[in-house]
Amino acid sequence: MRIAPDSEILVRGPCVMRGYLDDPAATAEAVDADGWLHTGDLGVIDAGGRLRILGRKKDMFIVGGFNAYPAEIEGFLLEHPAVAQAAVIGVPDERLGQVGKAFVVLTAQAGAAPVTPEDLIAWSRTRMAGYKVPRTVQFLDTLPLNATGKVMKDQLR
Repeated sequence: MRIAPDSEILVRGPCVMRGYLDDPAATAEAVDADGWLHTGDLGVIDAGGRLRILGRKKDMFIVGGFNAYPAEIEGFLLEHPAVAQAAVIGVPDERLGQVGKAFVVLTAQAGAAPVTPEDLIAWSRTRMAGYKVPRTVQFLDTLPLNATGKVMKDQLR
């Protein structure tokens, strides 16, 4: 395994596929000339040598030249005690190209003051780099999920 310069996780070895059956175009797109399978997953190797998955390459969006990974931003948002679920997508921005938009399902907090989108944005500014902070937050009752429980971000777009 190795991490490509764009943070994509690449793998090769005897247990890794050599290609797609009867689909040389898809094989050429997924497996490079040296036999490395481009997984489409983004990750980093931490100081302890462990792989940390950041998200999917297709999910990444670029904010003013910086790569923003929705899975990482969602992880930060889930640290807020009022957030039960979060999904982040990139939306067009005239100045920066794209910026983050968060869709949030709140926890049931009996007796607690209601949380506003502005509260979550201000809270986020204290915990993540400025380009990662969602510019807008939309509250939903539920996130659209597929049968395996994965958020269907195409429906959020």
